[in-house]
Amino acid sequence: MSDSSTLPPVRLASDAELARDALTAPLLSRAARLARWAGPDTRVDAGGGLAEEELPAAAEALGLSGEDAVAAAGAAWRVAVDTGLVEIVDEEEGTVAAGAGLALLTGGSPQDVLGVWQDALEAVLADASVPDLDALVDALDEGGRVDLSALDWDPGREAAFLDGVLANLYLLSVSEDGAGDGPVPLPALAASVIVPDGMTEPSNDVLQQVSDAMMRLDDQFRMLEPAGLVEYRPVDEALMADADEEPGAPVDDTDVTRYGLVRLTPLGRYGLRARLLEAGFDAPAVGDLADKGADALLDGTAGFGPRAAQAETEQWLARREPLAAARELLAAARGGDAGAPLRRLRCQQALSLVGAEAEPALRDVLDDAELGGLARVWLSERGAADVPPPSEAMVFWLTIDTVAAQLAAEGNSAELRALVEGLAEQHSGFFSAVWRVGHPATADVLEAMGRIHPDKKIAKEARKAAFKARSQQSG
Repeated sequence: MSDSSTLPPVRLASDAELARDALTAPLLSRAARLARWAGPDTRVDAGGGLAEEELPAAAEALGLSGEDAVAAAGAAWRVAVDTGLVEIVDEEEGTVAAGAGLALLTGGSPQDVLGVWQDALEAVLADASVPDLDALVDALDEGGRVDLSALDWDPGREAAFLDGVLANLYLLSVSEDGAGDGPVPLPALAASVIVPDGMTEPSNDVLQQVSDAMMRLDDQFRMLEPAGLVEYRPVDEALMADADEEPGAPVDDTDVTRYGLVRLTPLGRYGLRARLLEAGFDAPAVGDLADKGADALLDGTAGFGPRAAQAETEQWLARREPLAAARELLAAARGGDAGAPLRRLRCQQALSLVGAEAEPALRDVLDDAELGGLARVWLSERGAADVPPPSEAMVFWLTIDTVAAQLAAEGNSAELRALVEGLAEQHSGFFSAVWRVGHPATADVLEAMGRIHPDKKIAKEARKAAFKARSQQSG
């Protein structure tokens, strides 16, 4: 599936750090240990799984014990086969040998290691979309075949559901107003894919769907945690007790942590981003623009939140001399197109990170109609000498440019409302003069100010000024 949506940029750990995380993830680590443990006498069944008589020895080789040891060993073996850590040499004889993937784990690059881990992740995700063993047994027909209609299970639908949940978890983790590095409550995550947009009070039917989804996700995240994708605190089993059973200790059902908490690991962010890119999403990472030109930086960070834009800009500036960087940024900020005001805002924010070495570049544009205002601001903030005062026309032009940029970046935000109110208060006769400004966005900005300002009289003045500006432009 392809989608043109642009997601917020993600901050990724280095490939070396991620590769270390991949190698120590329990699932891949166990798979690699089994690949080294297997020898010429190791036997597999017709499906490539370890023969039943081999499983106890495999569990012992992994240091596993308890009732789930054999199942865990079997799961690790399937990952070893799916990732090429072992290969089936003779299907009829059921013999195996070390695969090419094992050499990549021991002698490959970090990217090689991450490629093997990504294959392991895909194998686990496929397993996570399959019903549990009890459900499969219940759905066997008289011939011993699984009756999918009895399961009410559609493989494509189940995979799409889990993909949607993981995409929302990624979005919540990378958005500036999302969970960040913090955990996401399982009920909120389940609701994000079940509750329709705009439904403020979910119906009982929708709430039941959310509850059912939570139980499915609880099982799935338990499977995904050993892969290194997530850190997961499971649903408290006391909450799932049958209501007819004898009650035990009191359960605090208002404690959200008891309903499951899930957090993407750094490796999980890497893995989900790779899957989103493969699915056709635009999923940028901070640092993608560091080796590109200033035009790509200013355009590329236009849709970023403030923290992500600053992080991206800091990486870009770190590769350049301050004076050369300032000149390149100023050149890229010019223009009368619709995106130009936001480019200039991003330019101004980037220049705020540059030291005094950049001063000559700012002085060079003092007489520039588009850049002279922001140059004066930059020089004044640094206490530079001999900064010429701006003309009234330049002040008004910069004002329109700034509001246009804020509209493009944030829409009708509280910060923009405060800016609009402040402008009307500080400048008497503001609207009677500003409509004459020869900025391409003058009419649009004044119309927006008319919508935003809470004072009806001032809002009406703004709308009248917008009409005059529109008439001037068309004339």
